[in-house]
Amino acid sequence: MDARKLTDALSVAPQLTVDDLAEVARLGFKTGINNRPDGEAQGQPSAAALGAKARQLGLVYHYQPVVSGAMTEEDVIAFRQLLASAAQPVLAFCRSGTRCTNLWAFASAGELGENDIIGAAARAGFDLSGLRGRL
Repeated sequence: MDARKLTDALSVAPQLTVDDLAEVARLGFKTGINNRPDGEAQGQPSAAALGAKARQLGLVYHYQPVVSGAMTEEDVIAFRQLLASAAQPVLAFCRSGTRCTNLWAFASAGELGENDIIGAAARAGFDLSGLRGRL
């Protein structure tokens, strides 16, 4: 599992498997947010299977599917609300972690400065420089 820390409260990761969730719990994450729609790729674990295992391990699990390349303002607002109310630390995941990072960036705009957002993403291995001026 490749969890990348954006803030003390939030890390992001590429697609998790059901077996990865034990490691998520062992690392101390309290909440998981799945931002990948079911059926996006063959062999991808279902949200239902991930949610059942997460709950079995004592994790809070949220399924907030966001279509890659088609993020909406409603998606950003919903993600912001999940982060505000979630038990921390949170691990959000999607295909590569980029979608979750973009959600966080737009959800954090106004609270954090643009350079802080782009810098945090860069330290986690994500280049959000193309969002400069949009955050």
